[in-house]
Amino acid sequence: MGTTNEKIINAVVVGDVMLDSWLHGSAKRLAQEAPVPVMSLESTENAPGGAANTAANLVALGARVRLIGVAGHDEPGEELRQALRLLGVETDLLTVPGRRTSHKRRLVTEGQLIARFDDEDQDPLPEEAERELLRRVAAVAPAADVVVACDYGGGVFTPAVRRSLAGLPLLVVDAHAVAPWRECRPNAVLPNYAEVVRLLAEEDGEPDRLGFLMARSDRVLELTGADMVVTTLDGEGTLLHRAGMPPYRTYAHPAPQHMATGAGDTYTAAFALWLAGGATPEEAAQAGQAAAAVVVRRPGTAVCTRHDLLRALRRREGAVQTPERLAELLDEHRRAGEKVVFTNGCFDVLHRGHVTYLEQAAQLGDVLVVAVNSDAGVARLKGAGRPVNSCEDRMSVLAALHGVDYVVEFDEDTPERLIRMIRPELYVKGGDYTPEMLPETPLVRALGGEVRVLDYLPDRSTTAIIGRMRSLPENA
Repeated sequence: MGTTNEKIINAVVVGDVMLDSWLHGSAKRLAQEAPVPVMSLESTENAPGGAANTAANLVALGARVRLIGVAGHDEPGEELRQALRLLGVETDLLTVPGRRTSHKRRLVTEGQLIARFDDEDQDPLPEEAERELLRRVAAVAPAADVVVACDYGGGVFTPAVRRSLAGLPLLVVDAHAVAPWRECRPNAVLPNYAEVVRLLAEEDGEPDRLGFLMARSDRVLELTGADMVVTTLDGEGTLLHRAGMPPYRTYAHPAPQHMATGAGDTYTAAFALWLAGGATPEEAAQAGQAAAAVVVRRPGTAVCTRHDLLRALRRREGAVQTPERLAELLDEHRRAGEKVVFTNGCFDVLHRGHVTYLEQAAQLGDVLVVAVNSDAGVARLKGAGRPVNSCEDRMSVLAALHGVDYVVEFDEDTPERLIRMIRPELYVKGGDYTPEMLPETPLVRALGGEVRVLDYLPDRSTTAIIGRMRSLPENA
């Protein structure tokens, strides 16, 4: 699906670029002039914003990207160019004399956003700048696999610039106002709920936003002129409208509003890239939602990598798998060029040593598989009274760890049958021994894999923990 094939997607992003700055500091007193916090600046983080953030996300997701936009001959413009170069975005930013680079500064103290102030010019481009922008767009857009237009009202999209994008094979429009794009007949537009309400010219007197949109799906498509419309509903997910089909919904995990900065750009990037890679619109919508869910858990203006997204999509299917289904899934990952890491154990009482070891194992490849001894297997290995937790509970806890992709049960004393089915590129164990001491090593190497031993944290042992628990007085 989508970008799981080997083809590198060529994307062109056209639109309103900006620099996002996050100013972090402490605020321990109020100003005398007014009841506002006085913040001592400690650090500043700069990141591409707007269309530049969409381009950065596309690169992180595996696309080859050219960004076309407008910036000023000023310090924020140079900061933006430098940040984009470091991220691998091929920039084609037109410098317009006298025009300021859009710059959004956010003041943050102890994780709380307390203020934002913006520098921006939203006037339409001068004629000379418009002609040069049209020339640059015409030179690259027709040959792109996908063109993403990011129209946030910054003045880049004059009528002529919009018309220059009409008729492209795949045009995805993320716009604050979608009505002006109707004549371009885009493949997809991504308005938010408030914009759709304005587009419909109706009062939204209904508390059920989903019901309001679903009842007007055909009308939304008609007014936008697009093949499909994705309406974003913030913490409620999105609604995908397509002609002749019922709206398709994706679901979001609610996050604080200040953590959602740039999440719409990430959604647009993943959605557009998955469409360009051959995914269905529904699959693209799920990819966009999963990518947005990744960045809302990160501070500042963040990007979602290809690895992040594929891992998030895997979790939607479920981490706990049967051996047979797991073998099928891992074949798909290998076709996508991903490296499988395999480990096994009882994991009876999960402790810090386990978590650290699994985090290290996850960093060694793209997909981490954890095989868990069955209850009968633990009893044979550890003796009477074990396991403390059932296999179902142990697998459920492991599946909740961020770095673990799949969990599978095995009943034999060693995981050799699973290793034959899974054929991991890397077999990892934790402990104070060498690969040659592991009975699985000859098989892994015969199958072309590598064996590595990672250190446990000292003084971390399930047996020791259970021993301490059992030595406590009953009324402790």
